[in-house]
Amino acid sequence: MGFERQPRPKSKLEWDWETMIGPNSRVLCEKIFYSRATMVARRATMAFSSVIYGTFMLSSPQFSSSLSHYYSFHSNSNSNSNSESESESESESESLHFETLDEALSSFNRRLNMHPPPSIVDFVKLLTSISKMKHHSTVLSLSHQMDSFGFRPNVYTLTILINSFCHLHRLGSAFSVLAKMFKLGFQPNTVTFNTLIMGLCIEGKLGDAHHLCDKMIEEGFQPDTITYGTLINGLCKVGNTSAAIMLLRSMEQENCQPNVVVYTSIIDSLCKDKQLNEAFNLLSEMLTKGISPDIVTYTSIIHALGDLGEWKKVTTLLKEMVNSNIMPNVVCLSVVVDALCKEGMVAKAHDVVDMMIQRGVEPNVVTYNALMDGYCSRSKMYDAVKVFRTMFQKGCVPDVISYNILINGYFKIQRIDKAMHLFHEMCRQELIPNTVTYTTLIHGLCRMGRLQDAKEFFHEMVGRGQMPNLVTYRILLEYSAKMDILQTQWFC
Repeated sequence: MGFERQPRPKSKLEWDWETMIGPNSRVLCEKIFYSRATMVARRATMAFSSVIYGTFMLSSPQFSSSLSHYYSFHSNSNSNSNSESESESESESESLHFETLDEALSSFNRRLNMHPPPSIVDFVKLLTSISKMKHHSTVLSLSHQMDSFGFRPNVYTLTILINSFCHLHRLGSAFSVLAKMFKLGFQPNTVTFNTLIMGLCIEGKLGDAHHLCDKMIEEGFQPDTITYGTLINGLCKVGNTSAAIMLLRSMEQENCQPNVVVYTSIIDSLCKDKQLNEAFNLLSEMLTKGISPDIVTYTSIIHALGDLGEWKKVTTLLKEMVNSNIMPNVVCLSVVVDALCKEGMVAKAHDVVDMMIQRGVEPNVVTYNALMDGYCSRSKMYDAVKVFRTMFQKGCVPDVISYNILINGYFKIQRIDKAMHLFHEMCRQELIPNTVTYTTLIHGLCRMGRLQDAKEFFHEMVGRGQMPNLVTYRILLEYSAKMDILQTQWFC
C-alpha cells in the first residue's frame, strides 16, 4: 500500500550543507539528503568497492607526481572488497593514454557512435584520461553528450564530474552533481567526499572542508590518507602549519598512517616558515617510520637551506639524495641555481647549469631566468645576453620574465636603447608585457629624467588592462616629489 511522503523539517546536517553551497540551494539540499532510514537501507543494499583514486589529483604542484603513485597503490589495496567488486573497480579506474586532446576526442566520438554501444566503463576510462590532462571543461561537455545519447552515468562518471567542477571553481555545481547521484540511487563513496573536500580547500574554505569531513564520519565513511592529506595540504597552503601538524597527530591516533606526500606537505610549509630544525625533525621521523623522502621533500629543504646560505648542508643533502638513488631533477637543480645567484655566486650557479646539461638534465626557462637574473644583478649584461641566446639555441623559449630581467638589467647600466629594443622585440614575439614590465620601464625612464615617456608608458599600461601595483605607485610618488610636479599630472 502506497503512502504520501510528509514534509519534514530540515535537519542540522541539511542546514550546514546549504550554508556551504549557497543561500539559494534549499531545493538542492532537499534532493541531496534523504532520511536516515533511507540512507541506512541504501548502504545495506549497495557494496562498497575500492575506487578510482588515480583520477583525482590535488591541485598543488608539489602533490601532482607523488599523489599519483599513492592513489594507484591505494585503489588496488582494499582487502575488504570481494573479487567481483575489485575487478570492476580496477577496470573502471584504468585510464587510456592519449598524446593530445584531439586524439582523445576522436576516440570518444568513435565510441559514441558504435553499434552496439560500448560499456560505460570505456567512457569512464576516457573521461579519466581527459581529466588527467586537466581539460575539465571538455569533461563537462563530453558528459553532456553522453547524457544526450542516453548513456546512464554511474558513481565513477559523476565523481569525475564533481572533480572537474571543483577544479573549475564551480563548487555549487559540484554539490548539484552529488544531489543527482542520490537521485539516481547511487551511493557516494570516500572518493566522492574527498573530491568535494578538495574543492572546498581549493576555494580556501578550510572550515567548511573540516566540517564536511566531520559530517562524512557521521554518515559512516572513514577518512583515509587522501582525506587527511587534502586537509593538511589546505592548511599548509594558508600557512597554518601548526594546525597541519595537529591534524597529522590526530590522523595517527585514528590509525591512519601518513605517507610521503603528507609529510612533504608539512615539511615544505615548515621550510617556508624558516623552521628548519622542525623540518629536519619531521624528516627524521619519516625515516624512522620507514617512509622514504622523495625528490619533492628534498627540494623543499634544499630551497630553504639555499635561502639561508647553508651550502655545506645543501651539498650533504644532494649527496644523500644520490646515495638514495634519487637523482636531482630540473626543479631541484633550478632551486640550487636560483639560491646561488641570490648569494652572488653566479659562477658556481653557471657550473651547476653546465653540470645539468652534461648529465642530460635539460635546464628550463626557470633555470635560465635565475642565471640571467644573477648576471643582471651584478651588471654583467654580456654574460646575461649569452645565457639568453643559449636559451634559443637549446630550443627553450624565453617568457615575459626573461625579457623583464634583461630590460631591468639594461636600465641599471643606463642602456635605455637596449632596454627599449628588448621591449619592442618582446612585443614582436607576441608576448604580452605585464605590470612588472611596465613598472620596470617607468622606473628606468624616471631615473633617466624622461618623465614624459614614463607617463606615456603608464597610460599604455592602464589602456592594455595591466593594473599598476604598489611598486608602480610608489615610483610615481617618489619621482613626483623629486621633480616637484603635481601627482595628478600622471593621470592626465
